[in-house]
Amino acid sequence: MNVHAAALAKAHRFDEQTSAFAGDVIDDLSQHPKRLSPKYFYDATGSELFEQITLLPEYYPTRTELAILRDRGGAISAIIPDGAALVEFGAGATTKVRLLLERMREFSAYVPVDISGDFLKAQADALRKDFPGLGVYPVAADFTAPFALPDADRGDAEGRIFPGSTLGNFEPHEACAFLRSARDILGEGAQMIIGVDLERTSACCTTPITIPPASPRASISMCWSASTANSAAISTYPAFMHRAIYNRDRHRIEMHLISHKAQTVRILGRSFSFRAGESIHTENSYKYSLERFTALARGSGWTPRAVLDR
Repeated sequence: MNVHAAALAKAHRFDEQTSAFAGDVIDDLSQHPKRLSPKYFYDATGSELFEQITLLPEYYPTRTELAILRDRGGAISAIIPDGAALVEFGAGATTKVRLLLERMREFSAYVPVDISGDFLKAQADALRKDFPGLGVYPVAADFTAPFALPDADRGDAEGRIFPGSTLGNFEPHEACAFLRSARDILGEGAQMIIGVDLERTSACCTTPITIPPASPRASISMCWSASTANSAAISTYPAFMHRAIYNRDRHRIEMHLISHKAQTVRILGRSFSFRAGESIHTENSYKYSLERFTALARGSGWTPRAVLDR
């Protein structure tokens, strides 16, 4: 956050969370090219909208992940010891985790972590009703930054896992930073299940990983799903258009907001001018080869363990 952004946020006496949001927006729109962090999509309304998006025929990742958990849930469960604590970064809705809970009822605790506190609480309350014997301890936090696990999470450290596919939204250096941070948060011996899109392939697989007890490295599981290389442009707001393109050189789908016209917007007294056709880069979805992601995981302190074909 730049000094000017921090000063503006402080001057308006917002609470800590809102001040961080305001500061990040001002800082990001001051960049060239302009950008905005996708993590702020997911307030209560944004989280609900995203769940609706996952049901669209065009949105394949969630559908593929659910199929993997249904088809390979037994194999995934087999690597998780009884009494494990299940920690989910960027939990969102509980649709996917329920498939694991139905197959493994010996978790000591479930700790969903998400930036949207209201949505997180509603999901946790619903899960408690359906799994009354499970301790559910939601943590409202930005999971890309360090946070403390709740004291109630006293499961076997070797059994903590992370089912999710958010890693593809990170820049490679951000993905490394997150994996290192997750290793520190989860503790030595943890296992992870991570979903990433494979580039130009129809294969789907999942990879658990563990480490020797004396090693300071943790372990990881990876779940790859099929990818597409689409380009689309749809209207979002009267002054902006949403555009998604595939950047083959950088192995990623990019999401942009494109200004329809020359215009100026004001945020906390700060003006930001847009040219007609100028972009705000809002999100990426990286596609990996098995080799590239394995190298990224190893470089972040994790040890690949196995690949389970769908």
